[in-house]
Formats: sequence, structure tokens, C-alpha cells
Amino acid sequence: MKRSYPLLLGIAAALVALDQWSKHWATANLAFAPPMHVIGDLVQFTYTRNSGIAFGLLADRNFPLWVFSGLAAIIVLVLFSRHALMTLARQLSLAFILGGAIGNLIDRAATGEVVDFIYLQWRGHGFPVFNVADICVNVGVILFALAWTRDSEGSAPAPAGDAAPEGMPNEAGGTDSAGTGSGSAGGPLAGEGADRPLA
Repeated sequence: MKRSYPLLLGIAAALVALDQWSKHWATANLAFAPPMHVIGDLVQFTYTRNSGIAFGLLADRNFPLWVFSGLAAIIVLVLFSRHALMTLARQLSLAFILGGAIGNLIDRAATGEVVDFIYLQWRGHGFPVFNVADICVNVGVILFALAWTRDSEGSAPAPAGDAAPEGMPNEAGGTDSAGTGSGSAGGPLAGEGADRPLA
């Protein structure tokens, strides 16, 4: 299908709005408060501020990490602009990545940190605290990988022994079925019977 900038920017804007609202809510309701148990110990809301990238990686490093978010947004826009035709799955994946990147970029540009508040724990093993923007980026990357794999499988070349489509040049220099190439217009090749296939 044809690429749609309204689709890309509309979904990305909605995800940025959701991410920013959730961070404001977390700041207002979870800061200096005990963890909020949403689904027992499995899903909890707890307020933290992260100076690193997703899931606390590269925290406390003296490096402007907003560059990563800005670069991700630029890459998405370049990829989108270079392909006039793009499947819906790929457009959605890029919209999710763009929305997540911009959501965290806003935080880093403003304060140098991002608000994280979603905490998962399973049988005593905890996952690094994250936010809605992190979810968007990861969903987008996974969706893009799945769409790329599916598109690659769907566009696999036909086996060498398959006949060329009607009207396309064949290996003998003529055309199959249409009879418009440089080979004989019709009938069997010299030395072949009428029921023998073309070489």
C-alpha cells in the first residue's frame, strides 16, 4: 500500500501524548510513595528517574543520551521517505518507534532524565523499570522485524526451472505464449515434434 504520512505522524503523536500523560501521572501519584501493586507482585508501578537509555542501560554516563532518541527519530523519517510503497505493518512499526523515541527525547531534552514507573517481577526476579515510550520502541522494533521477515519470504525468487510468465522473454530469446519476441512466432522448434515442449 502507499505510504501515509498522516498515519505515521498521527499514530506517533498519539503515542507521545499517551507517554507524556503517563509520566505526568506517575510523577504526581507515585513519587515518594510506596509501589502500587497493579497485578500482585507481577506488575507494579513505582516511580524512578532514569539518566540512561531504555531499561536503565548506560545510566550515570557523562554523554548526551538524547542523541540516541533524536537519531532514532531521524532514521525512521528517512526510511519512511525513501519508500513510496510500504506495508501497513511496516508503517505501524515505524510509527511506534517514532512515537517512543520522541517521547523519551522530550524528557531527556528537558531534564536529562526520563521518568520510568512500570516494574515487572516474576518469582523474585525483577525486570528493569521502564515506561510507555520504551514499550512503543520495543513493539515497533519487533513488529518491523516480523514484517521484514514475512515480506522477504513472500518475495523469494521462483525456482530456476519454473516457466517465465506469459509475454516475458524466455531463455531461447523469444517469448512464452505471446509470440512477440525474436524467436519463431509459433509452433515447434526445428527438429522437434508438435507435442514436444519448447527447450
